[in-house]
Amino acid sequence: MKIRTATIEDLDAIAAVEAECFPAAEAASKEEFEDRLAYYADHFWLMFDEDKLIAFVDGFVTNEPDLTDEMYAKADMHDASGRWQMIFGVNTLPDYRKHGYAGELIRKAIDTAREQNRAGLVLTCKDELVSYYAKFGFMNEGRSDKSQHGGVAWNQMRLTF
Repeated sequence: MKIRTATIEDLDAIAAVEAECFPAAEAASKEEFEDRLAYYADHFWLMFDEDKLIAFVDGFVTNEPDLTDEMYAKADMHDASGRWQMIFGVNTLPDYRKHGYAGELIRKAIDTAREQNRAGLVLTCKDELVSYYAKFGFMNEGRSDKSQHGGVAWNQMRLTF
């Protein structure tokens, strides 16, 4: 498996993986990914099986300490010198799940944020994934009052360096 950051040429594959991994109300659109790639392609970590995109993690950098719904739609909020690496999505195609691939990408995002002297990383997740992210050092801060993305109750989790 090969890991690299994204380019605009990855747009179709990224949008296809997202559509397969998330319900329509929660999935980012191809147009949203096009904006994200324009602003922070180097904050997309992609994993390939040969030439097939099988998993990715993405999110921008900001000085805002909490993840908000507005961030998903406004890629121009990315601040390359920001303190916090946000994680907007952890995606793995169904046939590739339960092999540790998402974990490899999460660790890559953590390592990159540490190398870039960020304060840490922030993500939101559903109840059933709290213990999964805790394995990487993320602490559950409870229900987010700033994100109800897709009409879902999210837990905000933070890993502070």
